[in-house]
Amino acid sequence: MTKLLWTRPEGDTPTVATLLLAHGAGAAMDSGFMNRFAGHAAAAGLAIARFEFAYMAARRAGGPKRPPPKADQLIGEYQTALQDVLKSVEGPVLVGGKSMGGRVAAMLTGGSSLPKRVSGVVCLGYPFHPQGKPDDWRMAPLEGARRPVLIAQGDRDGFGNAAELADVTLPAHVELVWLEDGNHDLAPRGASPATWDGNLALAAKAAADFARRIASEA
Repeated sequence: MTKLLWTRPEGDTPTVATLLLAHGAGAAMDSGFMNRFAGHAAAAGLAIARFEFAYMAARRAGGPKRPPPKADQLIGEYQTALQDVLKSVEGPVLVGGKSMGGRVAAMLTGGSSLPKRVSGVVCLGYPFHPQGKPDDWRMAPLEGARRPVLIAQGDRDGFGNAAELADVTLPAHVELVWLEDGNHDLAPRGASPATWDGNLALAAKAAADFARRIASEA
């Protein structure tokens, strides 16, 4: 059974959908980014279920800080977590994650046996290319996704910024939302009029609106 960390809407806020959220390559499911985004997403109407891949859980247990496996080797772990979430909640479920986690989620939705309740993909800081290698594009997971994809991206993200993507044509089912002056964590610089919490709140609202739109078109 997958260990899930839940953050749910409170009070009178209705739940639009459940978002299964995987962490990035180097930070755990309860990192500052993941905690903050989960809070904003719950306020926007999304129930967030977070989980950790085995290599990250091993680090938490005191194991060595090994690099993550290749993204395609994590699809099975993500699928197991998804099955556990589908058993525990009703209604639509989105899959997604931070950076590498979002890439794995997109890969998962390229499979032919995806449950119908999985309605879309949410990528927070998609790694369009390795940092410092802007010619090594990672478009295949997005092109192969069989569900609509929302990407919330900082416009100065080192893994794919606004200037690099200006002339790139994304698949029709992929929607890209830019966050002002955001880095790979969607965080702006101190002199920017934008704020980190403001950018995360915008990303969370975009994800909730995305879920509502998919539901209305179903």
